Amino acid sequence: QVQLVESGGGLVQAGGSLRLSCAASGRTFSSYAMGWFRQVPGKEREFVATRGSGVGTTNYADSVKGRFTISRDNAKNTVYLHMNTLQPEDTAVYYCGAPPRSGTSYGILKGEGYESWGQGTQVTVSS
Repeated sequence: QVQLVESGGGLVQAGGSLRLSCAASGRTFSSYAMGWFRQVPGKEREFVATRGSGVGTTNYADSVKGRFTISRDNAKNTVYLHMNTLQPEDTAVYYCGAPPRSGTSYGILKGEGYESWGQGTQVTVSS
């Protein structure tokens, strides 16, 4: 069972930047895709970005494309979400997620089938 711990959230003004981190433990990190998701009160958790186990395989929600970048450091068992040009509508609790199986599939890149989650980190963007 993988354990995920997010950090890096906070309060930022519109137009600002933040970097979220997610440290993983409990399995061979490099073999698994990783993803970032977010949730606001009263709504379902939504896909933000995924990074496959292979080099350069990424996918982004349309709402963050061109502003957010997902990256991973396999030596540190850590996945990052670099968020630029933040807007008030980006305010949410951000979760790191991991799928149950290794490798990268089309569904995994779309953010489907993720079963392990961190505790979440709050991102608040003020206008």
